[in-house]
Amino acid sequence: MDNLSQKKSIKKANQWLKCYQWLSPGLFVKRWLLITVSGVVLTALGIAIWSNLTPVNRLIGLISLLLESVAKIMPSYISGPLGIISGVFLIFWGQSQTLSTITRVLKPENDEKLLDLLMTHRRLNRGPKIVTIGGGTGLSNLLRGLKEYSANITAIVTVADDGGSSGRLRREIGVLPPGDIRNCLAALADEEKLLTELFQYRFNAGDGLSGHSFGNLFLTAMSEITGDLEKAIAASSQVLAVRGKVLPSTLSDVSLWVKLKDGRIIEGESNIAKAKGKIDTIGCHPTTPRALPAAIKAIQEADYLIIGPGSLYTSVIPNLLLREITEAIAFSSAPRIYICNIMTEPGETDGYTVSDHIRAIDKVCQSKIFDAVLVNRHSPSPNALRRYAGENSHPVFLDREAVSKLGRGIVLANIMEEEPNQGYVRHNPQLLAQILLRWYNKNN
Repeated sequence: MDNLSQKKSIKKANQWLKCYQWLSPGLFVKRWLLITVSGVVLTALGIAIWSNLTPVNRLIGLISLLLESVAKIMPSYISGPLGIISGVFLIFWGQSQTLSTITRVLKPENDEKLLDLLMTHRRLNRGPKIVTIGGGTGLSNLLRGLKEYSANITAIVTVADDGGSSGRLRREIGVLPPGDIRNCLAALADEEKLLTELFQYRFNAGDGLSGHSFGNLFLTAMSEITGDLEKAIAASSQVLAVRGKVLPSTLSDVSLWVKLKDGRIIEGESNIAKAKGKIDTIGCHPTTPRALPAAIKAIQEADYLIIGPGSLYTSVIPNLLLREITEAIAFSSAPRIYICNIMTEPGETDGYTVSDHIRAIDKVCQSKIFDAVLVNRHSPSPNALRRYAGENSHPVFLDREAVSKLGRGIVLANIMEEEPNQGYVRHNPQLLAQILLRWYNKNN
């Protein structure tokens, strides 16, 4: 058999496989095919009955005569199956062509077939209810990987940011900072690449626009239109076809403060790292902000809880300062894991080990809110280490014995990727999601 014949055979086999997949359980296709055939038969009978029943008898007689004629020409054991096959083929062909037409109208530039879309939709909707808690680029990076395994994702995001474009909008307009939420929406969107570029686009001209990102302005405008940030995120999610939910941890105007080991009190999230001190205590104004009810409900209904990754004191812990969130996590029976940062952060976690990260969270929560910690296995390249060392940043050391004494399991895996040009390291979204889902399946 030549290559052309092999390709044709493979193509035909794939076509038959696609037809068979339409009969897969859970797609709700078979019932509609049956209803379609029933409708054709009932329509024909209805027309006959509407004509005072006479055509029914004539139709039956005509069919009998036709069948007798066919049987004389071709034996019944051949003509019968041939007729059935032809009829079923016509029904499937008509239905598939109808659905293909609908697909071209709804998704004219999408090469993915409707069957593939349905199969993907079914698989993702059956995924576990995952709740992630954090902020910054670490959380959005995680979401990019998780959305390939489940559509039931809820990202609970800090709103304590007061720097950059978010900080300016917060001071000038009085809205909650949209920056971290913007990143998470872009990460969960179906058309992620284009939306990320659009949402992250920063204006470079104009006294008012310069420095602002389009995504921040978009969410700010939606907040003004809908009345609050929660409604703005929900409306934006529909526009952007977001896979999952993004929720602010609170709708209160929260600002952070820390007390350093040397006694200094630092106000504001953006000033914490700049102070370059050892953090002793962290808190917020107001002292007891109310958590978003939808966030609490998501935690209570979660199958899987993931804390981090992100800056320990400015992305992760701000969510845990809300007592209702901490208590909901503590009382959850779902598997709970904390993703430790790969590198220490100057001004926040200088010299911190893995156990130091855990102790900082335990101190704020006053309870054990996660069962295991995920730690990167491999060290960055020598070039990356030199670049980070120049910023007084180093790999977070895994002190196994101390972590074990804190009652936490250790998940050690290669979850890092390194930018080839600038030497930055971060969690790889795909590797991270694979390891997290593997641990979940093992502990569920």
